[in-house]
Amino acid sequence: MEGINTSNKIYFASDFHLGIPSHAKSLIREKNIVKWLDEIKHNAAAIYLMGDLFDFWFEYKTVIPKGFTRLLGKIAELTDSGIEVNFFIGNHDMWCFDYFEYELGLKIFRNPITKEFNGKKFYLAHGDGLGPKDYKYKFLKKVFRNPICQWLFGIIPPQIGIGLALHWSGTSRATNPVTIADTYGEDGEWLIIHSKEVLAKEHHDFFVYGHRHIPLDLKIGDNSRYINLGDWIIHFTYAVFDGENLELKTFSE
Repeated sequence: MEGINTSNKIYFASDFHLGIPSHAKSLIREKNIVKWLDEIKHNAAAIYLMGDLFDFWFEYKTVIPKGFTRLLGKIAELTDSGIEVNFFIGNHDMWCFDYFEYELGLKIFRNPITKEFNGKKFYLAHGDGLGPKDYKYKFLKKVFRNPICQWLFGIIPPQIGIGLALHWSGTSRATNPVTIADTYGEDGEWLIIHSKEVLAKEHHDFFVYGHRHIPLDLKIGDNSRYINLGDWIIHFTYAVFDGENLELKTFSE
C-alpha cells in the first residue's frame, strides 16, 4: 500500500505518438508535453506515462531513434530531482529495452499492474491486447515480443530497419484521429469488458488505460470508474489523482 502527501498528486498521460505526422507537428506537440511536465513537477508525487510515447521506437545495442531530445531530457531532469516516473510499454514502442531505465531512471512496465494509493486501488495498463477479440493483433504482439524476432530485426542496419518501421507506422491512429463518436458503448468497448472481468474477481476503484485515444470517464460496477486518458494528438488530455479523486483534465497553453 502506498500513501501520498495530500499536497502532492499523481499524474497519468498516454499516447503522445511523437514522430508523426511530420517533424514540425511532432515538435510542437513535444514542446507542449514538456511545458505540461514543467507545470506539474512542483506537486507531482509520481507520473505514469501509459504508453505510445513514440509512434515507433527500437533500441539497437548502440543506436536509438533520432530526435525527442526535449522530452527525454525533461524526463531525466524529473527523475534526477527525485520524482518517480513510470512508463508502460505501448504497442508502438514495445521494442523498448533498457535504455530508458539506465539513462532516464524510468520504471518500465510491460504488463498490467495493480497499485494502491491512499487506500484507492488502481488497475493500470496501456490497454493493447486486453479484452475479447482482436486476435490478429494479439498474435502479432506475441511475434513482436519474441526475443528471436527482436534479434532478427536488430541485425538489420538502423537506416533500413527504422525506415521500414516508420513506413509501417504511417497507418497509425495519429493519421486517423479517433473521436468520441468512435466508441462502441459499454458492452462493445473491449477495455470496459476486460475491466468488468477483472472487477468480478477483485475490486478496483479505478481502471486507467491509454491506447484508445478517447478521453472517457465512465462508472462501471457499483463503485468503480473506467478512465481512458485520450491522447496528445487531438485531445491533449491527462488525469490527476489528488489522494481522493481522479479527474480528467485538458492541457491548455
